[in-house]
Amino acid sequence: MINYRQTIISQYDQAPTINAWLRAVNDWLDPAPLIDDFVFNIWDLDTATGYGLDVWGRIVGVGRVLQVAASKYFGFDEATNISADPFNQSPFYSGQQLNNNFILSDDGYRTLIRAKALSNICDGSIPGINTVLLTLFGSRGNVYVTNGLDMTMTYTFTFTPTPVEAAIVEQSGVLPLPVGVSVTMVQI
Repeated sequence: MINYRQTIISQYDQAPTINAWLRAVNDWLDPAPLIDDFVFNIWDLDTATGYGLDVWGRIVGVGRVLQVAASKYFGFDEATNISADPFNQSPFYSGQQLNNNFILSDDGYRTLIRAKALSNICDGSIPGINTVLLTLFGSRGNVYVTNGLDMTMTYTFTFTPTPVEAAIVEQSGVLPLPVGVSVTMVQI
C-alpha cells in the first residue's frame, strides 16, 4: 500500500474529505487481494482449480480430456461391440452412448499436469523415471519401473491405481519413455 499521508501538503493534512478520498483510492488500488487470489487460484498448482488448471495444462502441453478404459457390462458379446460379462459380474448396460473420452476432475487433471511437467524435466533414465513415479504416486504406496533388458519396461504398483491414474500411466503418453521401448503395467 502507498503511504498517501506523505503526498498531502500540510495545509490539507487534517482535511477529512481529502483524507477519506485518498484512503478510499488507496484501498481501491491495493493489488494485494488480487495477487493473493491469483496465487491461490492460478499460480499454485496445489490449490489451482478450473481455469487455473487449464492454464497450467496449456503451459505443459496436456488437455483435460483423457482416454479411460471403458467399463464392462452384463450382456451378450454377439449383440453389441461392447465388452460383456456373465451374470453377477458387471452392471447392466444402461443404453448410454459409450465413449472412452473422460473429462478429468481437478484432482485428476492436477496429477496429469504434474506427470507431464515432471516428464518434461526427466532425463529418461530408470532412476529418473522412478523419481517421477514416486513423486506422483509415492503417497499411495510403492511404485517403480524396471527394465526388461529386451526393449520393454514395466511399471510396478504395490497398490491399485485409480482408473484415472492407470490411464495417465498407460494411455496419456506423458510419462518418459525411451524410443522403441514398450511398456506394461502390473499390480502386486
